[in-house]
Amino acid sequence: MGWQDCHLHEFTLFDSKTEQMTRIGIPDEEFSGQRPCSAGWEVPIAGYLEHWPGPVRYLYDFGDSWQHSLELEDIGPSDGGPYPRCLAGAGACPPEDVGGTPGYLEFLAVIRDPRHPEHDAMLEWVGDSFDPGAFSPDLILFEDPRARWQIAFEDL
Repeated sequence: MGWQDCHLHEFTLFDSKTEQMTRIGIPDEEFSGQRPCSAGWEVPIAGYLEHWPGPVRYLYDFGDSWQHSLELEDIGPSDGGPYPRCLAGAGACPPEDVGGTPGYLEFLAVIRDPRHPEHDAMLEWVGDSFDPGAFSPDLILFEDPRARWQIAFEDL
């Protein structure tokens, strides 16, 4: 996605063994009784995807509430290339901490209006340019969750 994994996130999937919904992601000790979640670096979601009949819900940043619907289309033999891989998508990843959907819409309005008082500051904040339509499946990476955890939280 392009985000830095510095917020809680979870996949919600059906566990065919228990016949119940399960959450896999970053456990939140504060809500462990209300929202039990298995650690993504300990429980791979791959085994769940093979038996799940529909889209998987993915929630990133519980405050901004980025909700995604992911769908496994096919499991085929590896052709020697990277696996798994993204085949299609649309639009750039919104900047981290932009404020969810309402904040992203405001951000887009500001960067599209050179006369807006916050235009220059927003562009500087995002790295001097942002193309909301930019997307390339080749740039989507499926990284090891343990390695991502270390990158995101190494300074804590």
